[in-house]
Amino acid sequence: MSNKNSISYRQVGDYLIPNLIIPPEEANITLGKWGMMHKTYLEKHKTALFSSLLIQGKLYQHCTEIENQARDMFDVLVELMKEAEGVTEQLKEDNQLEWVCRMQNIEARAREIVCNDLIYT
Repeated sequence: MSNKNSISYRQVGDYLIPNLIIPPEEANITLGKWGMMHKTYLEKHKTALFSSLLIQGKLYQHCTEIENQARDMFDVLVELMKEAEGVTEQLKEDNQLEWVCRMQNIEARAREIVCNDLIYT
């Protein structure tokens, strides 16, 4: 069974279920950490947007854009925080344990900012 907007359907009982197939250009996209987190968020909390993007064949493209933005934002935030807090290569040489603790703290804060600003919106 088919509709005029080129979505095909199959009959299951009394219901018509769309035959959703990932377009070839979407099938080759591999999402990273940030893209998968955003996709999961959309699927669980923004079901209408998730369904719309999926039906249009733009879900993975959208998640890839978020992935790239999140990665760039994370890198910039880490560098800015390192600079502002004096976490330098000299500190790494002088006190490696202190450097690791401070870097983990910076990265955790940067992840939280990226999640709040990009992933979970």
